[in-house]
Amino acid sequence: MDGANREKIEKIVRDRKRAHTALSKLSQGYRLFSELDQHTFTGGALAKKEKELIALGISVHKNCEPCMEWHIHEALKSGASREQIIEALEVGIEMGGGPASVSARFALDVLDYYSER
Repeated sequence: MDGANREKIEKIVRDRKRAHTALSKLSQGYRLFSELDQHTFTGGALAKKEKELIALGISVHKNCEPCMEWHIHEALKSGASREQIIEALEVGIEMGGGPASVSARFALDVLDYYSER
């Protein structure tokens, strides 16, 4: 992975933490969204890992780099293997075609970033 994407990933993490702290104090709507997020990604009929992999495929399709970073990190923490993450990326690519294959390049760098840690 090149240094530019490493810096980009680290900036995404810093920005998310800063915004989460500020918005948690300032915004009732954000706090409610955070509750929805926690509820949605709690295990149920689908395990948290499976939900994170679904969200990763959607993130690739939507080209949301901060989303890809978050859901790869959370999928790994939930026990997802590299192979499972690659398959989730494949689903996103299949659903989004050529543009999603470009998005998946960033996702691979994120996977490498967390694999090196």
